[in-house]
Formats: sequence, structure tokens, C-alpha cells
Amino acid sequence: MLKRTPTVHYPGASVPHLRPADAGGAFHPLSLLKFARRQALVIASVLLIALGIATTYILLASPIYLGKSSLLLDTRRLQIFQQQSFVSEVNFDQPVVDSQIEIVKSEAIARSVVENLRLDDDPEFTGQPSRLVGFIKSALPNWLLVRLAERNAPSATNAADERLQAAIRHLRTNLVVQRVRLTYVIDIGFASRDAAKAVAVANAVAEAFIADQTQTKQSTTKRAAAWLQERMIELREQAVVADRAVQDFKTKNNIVQIGGTSLDEQKLTQLTTQLVTAREQTADTRAKVERVTEMLASRTPDAILSATLQNDVMNRLRQQYVDLSRQEAYYMPRLGAEHEVLINLHKEMRQIEEAARSELKRIAEGYQSDLRLAQAREEAAETRLSEQTKREAGTRQEHGALKVLESTAKSYQALHDAFLQRFMEATQQQNFASTEARVITAATRAEKVAPKPALVLTLATVLGLGAALGLGYLRERIESVVRTPRELEDALGVACLGILPVIESGRVRAPRADVVFSAPQESNDRILCQDPGVARQVLLTPFSRFAETIRRIKVAADTTSVSRDVLVLGVVSAVSREGKSTLSANLAHLLSNAGASTLLIDGDLRNPSLSKALAPNAQGGLIEALRGTPIEDLVWHDATTGLDFLPAFLENPIAHTSDLLASPGMANLVKEARSRYEYIVIDFPPLGPVVDAKAASYLVDFFVLVVEWGRTPPEIVAEALESAEPVQSRILGAVLNKVDPRALKKIDTNTERYYQQYDKV
Repeated sequence: MLKRTPTVHYPGASVPHLRPADAGGAFHPLSLLKFARRQALVIASVLLIALGIATTYILLASPIYLGKSSLLLDTRRLQIFQQQSFVSEVNFDQPVVDSQIEIVKSEAIARSVVENLRLDDDPEFTGQPSRLVGFIKSALPNWLLVRLAERNAPSATNAADERLQAAIRHLRTNLVVQRVRLTYVIDIGFASRDAAKAVAVANAVAEAFIADQTQTKQSTTKRAAAWLQERMIELREQAVVADRAVQDFKTKNNIVQIGGTSLDEQKLTQLTTQLVTAREQTADTRAKVERVTEMLASRTPDAILSATLQNDVMNRLRQQYVDLSRQEAYYMPRLGAEHEVLINLHKEMRQIEEAARSELKRIAEGYQSDLRLAQAREEAAETRLSEQTKREAGTRQEHGALKVLESTAKSYQALHDAFLQRFMEATQQQNFASTEARVITAATRAEKVAPKPALVLTLATVLGLGAALGLGYLRERIESVVRTPRELEDALGVACLGILPVIESGRVRAPRADVVFSAPQESNDRILCQDPGVARQVLLTPFSRFAETIRRIKVAADTTSVSRDVLVLGVVSAVSREGKSTLSANLAHLLSNAGASTLLIDGDLRNPSLSKALAPNAQGGLIEALRGTPIEDLVWHDATTGLDFLPAFLENPIAHTSDLLASPGMANLVKEARSRYEYIVIDFPPLGPVVDAKAASYLVDFFVLVVEWGRTPPEIVAEALESAEPVQSRILGAVLNKVDPRALKKIDTNTERYYQQYDKV
């Protein structure tokens, strides 16, 4: 038996071809280019449609002209009369400027312009269609146009009003009013299909705004002047009546005033001031008496000689006492308390204390005398104030009433004077009503603003490209299939071992000259079918990319399992018809043709398509082997490569196929095959529909996953792998099958160009 040559690999890496699921998921700038190549037809179609629509619009749309004039909201306008305007001046902050802009765009201004220029008789303003709308209408049938005209035809009574409203709406719709940056300048523009009309309307709107502002001020001032005149007459009569009432009240109550104040009130004010002064003097003197009394009551020299009492004698005694205290502090530690010097010092200090106490007594007697005098003054002031208050109480009511009458008379007179002044100002402003707005730039010519071919084509290109990219992205999201090895690895976290180009039935190559197939023998010799087909493609095209991918699977298996003498490979897919049986047959043929003893087992007991292709006349196989029939009585042999094939023969469908593949009989079969062969390739059913591969996964060293290019969604494959964790943990790698090389070249140019000279399929 031939043995494989061991290959070097890194120890401890049991499955080196697996990669994390999130590896390689970063965005690459070339991915956008690849996306554009994949969706080139969609992008080109949508972009051409967008450019066609834009070109049609440019050719059929009526040209639009914009006339523009400029207004200045002048905050420093000329003041002819140096008085305040009855209409308050405007402080042009942002909200006020915005309000002025809204006034320019208001219906009142639009109505004034329409009436002045007779725009309600202009077809453009009353509904004349543009060239584009006319072209659309020309394409409609006549009966539909008649029906629409009948439904929209106005009555004779409302025709004029509807034309007027239509003209106003058209003017407001095409009017462009905006502030020039942060200035007080407002640009007024009007768009029209007629350049002269655009200029005329722009200037008319500016003039109508100024006229409206002037008329508003004149009207307001006129109404204010009339109201002021009426109110002024009423106030003059009321002021006269109030002044007469004041004079009558004074005569009746015999009230004499000097400087607007009665004599009794002046005297009461003087007595109140004297009483307050007397009380302040009494409180000050009482505080001094209390302080001296506290000092006399204290026995300590510091309290008696306190610095709070300002007196020349006390200041001199205090200074002498401080000097003696310093001498005492100096001699005490040096001479002792019994020394004659200290005794004399203490004697002098006591004499000073007695002198200070005597002086305090003298000062206290003086303060007591002052306190009695202040209290007498306070009592006298209170007595006089009480007597004056009693006299004043009798006339207080009359004085209060007099003050009310005088206040009323003054109020009426002040109001009359103020209204008279405002009336004079309003009368002057009626004849000269100024406004804050003035035209600084009148519209003289209109510029063409639409359609702008460059802008329209650029916008159509951008929008068309955006729509095309969005549609292409939506198509790819809806399709959700794998198209490149990188996408397969990013979606499943499994290394891609290669791609297998699609082999069309008409492109299956005839046998090469150096490949000799034996003639068919009797059926009891169990010789595999020798007809050329996709199951033997690796032999028919040994230099193709198809064959190279099969070799990569072999190398990956060998380098991953160098410690094993016998290798069991399982081939699975997520769903049916992905080409796993084709891969199984070609892999087995490649291994056998390389000189290694190989056994190919059809383990798909639900749909044994491999057996139907290689051994259609088989009358026994895997089921019989599991029941104890010797394997050498069941295998079929390939005369060219020496491949042994164990088919699956089913007389009736079997429901418990997973139990059969997981049975001890299957384990014994694989064990026996390991003793005879170097490679064992098992074609398992799909992972999604059945669990056969999961049940027999413990018998397999590695699994090869087959994914059909451009058909199988990666979510389905990932879900199938997650449901078969034992299979997932033994995945050697994945293969993209049925790949269209021409389409892949558009998608993955950088990778495909390296295979062009080898891809001969």
C-alpha cells in the first residue's frame, strides 16, 4: 500500500484553515469599485435614464428670467421734525427684518402689484402652460383634455375673481425675497418667462412695499390725530372743573397755604424734628452713664483704665499705669516681689487706681446731670408735639380732601398739555409721512436662471448615480449570495480553499489522448462507468483551475493531518444541488490518480446521485455493508485510476438514515476501510434538510463545505453550520462551486487575472 509523504506544518494547529468570523470584514476602497463592476449594467441604465430625463427637460422647459431690485431698511433716516414720531421707530433686529420680508411676500402687496400692472389679464399669471406642460398635454387624448376642461371651467361670475387669485398665487410663488447676509438690505426678485416682465414686477413689488409702509403710517397718524383732538377737548374741560373745585374748597374751609403747604403742617414738622433730636441726645447721654457705671462697678484696673473713655485726666493716668506695669514686668523676675523697688511700684499703681476711680466718679456725676437735662428737653418736646397734633387733627380731613382735589386738577392739566403736544406733532406728520425703506438698486435687466444645462446635467448625474447605487445595493441585499472567496470567508468565518468554475454540459471535454479508459466489462465485475462527464473532470482537464482547486483541497488536508496515516474526508453542503457529489467524485479520482489508495463512499442515503452517475447498475452497497456483507463484495473499481467506490443502493426510501450512519456498523466499516485505504471520501447529504452528516461526524477527520456561487444565501449556510456543531468544528475549508469565470472577473479583477492563463475550462 502506498503511503503519503509527510509534510511539514506547525505543531498544535489542528485546523489551521479556520479563521474568525469577523476577520477581513473591514471596508476596503476597492470594494466600491468591485460593487460598481458587479452592478455596471444597472448603474449605466439608471444613469442614462436620468440624463435622458434631464436632456428632455432642458429641451422642452421654458427659459426662466429673474429680475432683482434691492431695498434698504434705513435705521438712520432723515428727521425733518425734531420730535418723536407717533408711530414708534423700528429697531431692525433679526425678527423685525424677517417680519419685513414676510410683509413684502404678503398677499396685500401681491394684490396691489397685480392690480397696478393688470396682471390678472396676463396668460402667464392666469394659467398659460409652459412648453413642457404643453408637450405633455399634446400627448394626451382629446376626450381627456375636454373632460378636464369641463370640470375645471369656472362660472362667469367667478371668472374675474379666480383670475385675480390665480395671478396673486403665481406672483407669490415666483417671488424671491431674502436678506443680504447680516445687512439691512433686502433683495426682491421675480422669476418669469419674460425678461421685461420679471424686471417690471420686481420694481413694482419694491414700490408697492414702500407705498404700503407710507400709507400705513399716514393712516395711523390721521386716526391718532383725530382721537387726540377729541380727547384733548375733554381733558381741557375736566381740568377747568377740577381747578374751580380746589379754589372753592380753600375759600369754604379758610385754608391759607405758603408754598403749597399750610402753616399747621409746617409747625408740626418742626416739632417732630425737635423731638427726634432730643431723643437722640437722651439716648447718647444714657449710654455714657451706663458705661461709666459699669467701669466703677468693676474691680480690675484694666476695666477702670479702659481706653473707651476719652478724657485727658484718664488718658494721663492710663499712660502712667502702663509705664509702671512695664517696670513691674521688668523687675519682677530679677529682684523678686519683696524688693523695695517693687513694693514702691505697687504702691504707686494703687494710688493711680484710686485717682482713676475718683475721676470716674466725677465724670459719672457730670453725665448724670446731662442725662437729667436731656430727659427734660425730651419731655418738653413731646408735650409741644402732642398739643400741636391735637390741633392738627381737627383740620387733617380738610387738608386731605384739598390734596386730592389739587392732585386731580394737576393730573388733568398735565394730560391736557401732553395730548396737546402730541396733537401738534401728529398734525405735522400727516403732511410728511416718511418710511424706513427705500430702493437702492432698481431692476434694470433680468438674468436667465433656468434651465441651466450644466447644473441640470450635473444634478441628474448625481441623483442618477445615487439612485443607481441604491438600486444596485438593494439588489445585492435582496440577492444575499456569496460571489467571491473573501465574501465567503467574511460571512462564514471559514477559509476558502478555492473556486470551481461551472462546467456546462456542452463544454465537458473529451478524454485526453494520454487518458485511456478500459472497455466496459460485465456488470458483475463492478467497473465504474467510463463515460466522460463532470465526475471525471479532474482527469479530463488536469491543468485547469478546476483541477487546481481539487489539488488545493488535497494539500490542505495533508498539511493539516500530517500525523494521520489514513484520512477520512467528508463532503457536505448546506442545501441540495450545490455540487457536493461532483466534488466528492473528482477529489476521489484525484487522490487515486496520484497513487494513493482511495475509497469513495456514497453516504447520501436520501438521494444517492453519486451512485446513479458512477454505478447505475449497482444492486448493493452501503446498506448491505452495514448489515455485514464484506466490503470487497460491494465496492466498484475504476479501471483508469484504481479508485474504489462503495455505492448506495436503495430499493425503498429509508427514514432512519441518520441512525444507520451513526451505528456501530458504520464505525466498523470505516475502521475496516482505514486498514485498507489511505484516503476515504464520503459524500454526505446536505446539512440543512437532514442530520446524517452530524450523526456520522465522529467518524470523519475533516469536512469540505461546498457552497454554490451566486445562489446559496450565506445566512442559510451559517444556519446549517450552527445546527451541526460537530461538523462545524471539523471544517477544513469551503469551496465555491459553479462559478462563472467571466462574471467573477468583473467582480474580483485583482484575483482573477492571476488565473487567466491556467483556467482552461
